[in-house]
Amino acid sequence: MRWQILAVGALAMIGVRYVQAEDLAAELKKTGYRIVYETLRDGNWELCMVGMDGSPPVNLTRTPHVNEMYPKVSPDGTKIAFVVDTGEGETRTRDVYYMNFDGTGRKLVARGARWPVWSADGRAIAYLKQGGERFAFNDGYTTGLFVYDLASGTHKAHVNPHIGHIYNPCWSLDGKWFVATVSGGMGYRHTNLAIEAEGMQVVDLKIGGCRPDISPDGKKVAWGSSDWTMSVGDLDFTGPQPKVVNKRDVVVSTKPFQIYHMDWSPDGKYVAFSRGVAKKGLGTHPAIIGVPAEGWNICVADASQRDHWVAITSDGKSNKEPDWVPPPRSR
Repeated sequence: MRWQILAVGALAMIGVRYVQAEDLAAELKKTGYRIVYETLRDGNWELCMVGMDGSPPVNLTRTPHVNEMYPKVSPDGTKIAFVVDTGEGETRTRDVYYMNFDGTGRKLVARGARWPVWSADGRAIAYLKQGGERFAFNDGYTTGLFVYDLASGTHKAHVNPHIGHIYNPCWSLDGKWFVATVSGGMGYRHTNLAIEAEGMQVVDLKIGGCRPDISPDGKKVAWGSSDWTMSVGDLDFTGPQPKVVNKRDVVVSTKPFQIYHMDWSPDGKYVAFSRGVAKKGLGTHPAIIGVPAEGWNICVADASQRDHWVAITSDGKSNKEPDWVPPPRSR
């Protein structure tokens, strides 16, 4: 059976909110955009890519004995950073790698690391170290912030030694700030922070929820303001401290379907996200990296409207962590 974009109204049979978005599905097909995401196939995590034209997903990693997850496509679309899990139980390890977009040239960035993010110029990958000697799935099981320079192969630790328990970092367009969620660390219970990239300043953005993503132009942020709600706001770096203003909800999902893992399209018009029922696997939430999420799929919303979205995968094979592929740069 060929895969096809599914309008939200067509999914009512599985309890999805009625929203007629056939126009959005048709609009997306004309964009030529593609999305890379993690998916669990035959008990193995792979990185797959799906287009908006109805063609079947393409497996980019094709490694039946290696678990690749959390893909982050470089700004020029030529490389993908990701994490690899090996081993089982407490001996399990998670490492950060990057590779060429076609799957060749795989290179280790750091062992015992997670949450990679590209700099806007594509010359560096920032990442977080594992929070202890033993493996844990927890999102905030991290310590420190590091930057890996691709050209020299060198690693630089952030000047702030107190960074810890943060996750899902994103890097501002000018390279001056990181935005990330903190959970039980740095003097905060749970919130989203702006962290100065070359300094000690840490600012509470005062937006609840988690997993922020900065738009390609650096002017907006999308995040999960609750397990069922995706919100966006204007990200203002012009004042003495960063802040988020003009907050509004873009998608409010009907329970029990939760939404996570927001990612802006290259033109800033759409936001991809994953959606599914929160059935716990491995004793923790299915939204967490490496945890099976049966029935979860990748969706795309029009960021300018409310509850105007379509599902672009339908197989429910733990499809999570979408990341858009930027269009080829003209020579």
